[in-house]
Amino acid sequence: MAVTAVVSAVGLVVDDRVLVGAPIWSKPFKFAVSFVAYCLSLAWMLSLLPRGRRVGWWAGTVVALASLVEMVIITGQAVRGKRSHFNHETPFDEALFNAMAVTVVVLWTGTLVIAVLLLRARIADRASAWAIRCGIVLALAGAAVGFLMTQPAPGQRRGVSKVVGAHSVGVPDGGPGMPLTGWSTTGGDLRIPHFVGMHALQLLPLLVMLLAALAPRFARFADDRVRLRLVLLAAAGYAAAFALVLWQALRGQPLTHPDAPTLTAAGLTLTAVTLGTYGILRAPLPPPGRPTAPENAGTPKELVP
Repeated sequence: MAVTAVVSAVGLVVDDRVLVGAPIWSKPFKFAVSFVAYCLSLAWMLSLLPRGRRVGWWAGTVVALASLVEMVIITGQAVRGKRSHFNHETPFDEALFNAMAVTVVVLWTGTLVIAVLLLRARIADRASAWAIRCGIVLALAGAAVGFLMTQPAPGQRRGVSKVVGAHSVGVPDGGPGMPLTGWSTTGGDLRIPHFVGMHALQLLPLLVMLLAALAPRFARFADDRVRLRLVLLAAAGYAAAFALVLWQALRGQPLTHPDAPTLTAAGLTLTAVTLGTYGILRAPLPPPGRPTAPENAGTPKELVP
């Protein structure tokens, strides 16, 4: 995927073709970069499994192979100057898109298996464990948004239309979009909740790493209960944000032009997270010398130093 990202970046520079309002190499580039982050995150999470590693290895291999097949199709269609997604123009294009649909289901199922393993795993640090669990569940929800994109848009008919499915809601694909992402600025865009949900896989574990880095300077972050509560609050806030952008997209509303209900929901979410964070940080710490739980309690022997 890293190699594909470099090749696609070169394509963006040397190939000036445009397809559905975007440079033809932008989709391979974005997918390749996304898969780099996705697969590295899953690989790291699999390394934390105290048991079930063989099942995890097979699930990870399935995810990698499904990703590879999808990228071969996306890149091949870019070379041909054709749409990779929702393309029913010719029997060959339709067969390629149907193959991609199968790889997406396989990839999602492989990730689900990994999620089950992680949900059952006994990881020593509770904050890390819950960041990983919440992150992968939200990533599965974000990936599932892709299935909504395959539904016929208004005016499209299966077996008749050359294009069946769309990223945008309420407007045709390929209209005015945001810089870099290309997300619609005139209608809803299902790529936004898709992106937000899937990248919980990286952002919630990064929060734990940040709290661990701050622990030597701020004693409060060294407390296991404080880190756990902050992670759970962040996960709840992230889930609310995911639900909000999904609701906004399904109503055909661009991210850049929220209406009053959207702003109200966003304000309530932000207020709840802010007050929750304040309450967690202001709560009294346990007296020095009195651990919150017996050392290594509930930790599998293989994770005990």
